[in-house]
Amino acid sequence: MTRSRPLLVATDIDGTLIDRNERVPDANRAVIAELVADGAIFVLATGRPPRWLSQVVDQLPVAPLAVCANGAVVMDTASGEFLSSRLLEAEALAAIDEVLRDRLPGSGIAAERLGADAADHQFVASPDYEHAWIQPEHLEVGHSEVLARPVLKLLARVPGMPSADMVDALRGEVQHLADVTYSTTNGLIEFAARGVTKASALAGLAAATAASSAVPSAVPVTVAFGDMPNDLEMLRWADHGVAMGNAIASVHAVADEVTLTNDEAGLAHVLRRWWT
Repeated sequence: MTRSRPLLVATDIDGTLIDRNERVPDANRAVIAELVADGAIFVLATGRPPRWLSQVVDQLPVAPLAVCANGAVVMDTASGEFLSSRLLEAEALAAIDEVLRDRLPGSGIAAERLGADAADHQFVASPDYEHAWIQPEHLEVGHSEVLARPVLKLLARVPGMPSADMVDALRGEVQHLADVTYSTTNGLIEFAARGVTKASALAGLAAATAASSAVPSAVPVTVAFGDMPNDLEMLRWADHGVAMGNAIASVHAVADEVTLTNDEAGLAHVLRRWWT
């Protein structure tokens, strides 16, 4: 039988699935309901940690699987179960910190941890870390305490410095230690364990589903949507990678297609060619 629709659809959240008011457009909700009813797999693939997903999942017609923290965690949002996780170990954290002190002096650091329970603070920050967005749920600790145990991701912040310039300042110094990316241009970069990306987590999910054994056809097996550099590997991995109209230039450059903006429900605009 000739396959007429994709089997797996993955999407970034901020700047992609949701609009500027952090709402899921009606058109996106409708097409997600249709593709899931049709048997396709829908996956959120985000830099957000697991604790930041509920306000988005609550707007969706389904509780999907989620690739969180840029691939460090795969979560079943229906049950809250963590299906897999990859941590950045303390030895690598210490080495990254040395590079940061040398190449980005004055940078504040923070870490997203995989908390064992609600009493275990999942986001810890050094006293000199300035948030890139409103973040009331955090514990301020000493610089060394941020680095004291394995984390999902380490964040470095230099307010006023473009995130791309921060990455450039570290080029050649941290690639053997971690994967580094960014999801905002506002002076914030993120480190994950080497080889951990949205693409690596999605490849694992695809391998565990029918998507890995689909008969080739003119219709892509996997479709992915994104807008920022932490989506680049995912868009390259997908059979059809889609950049949002509001995505930055480097994301447009690797995409197979550029759609409408997130405010214009660009995700639904593309998916409607298969689910009408």
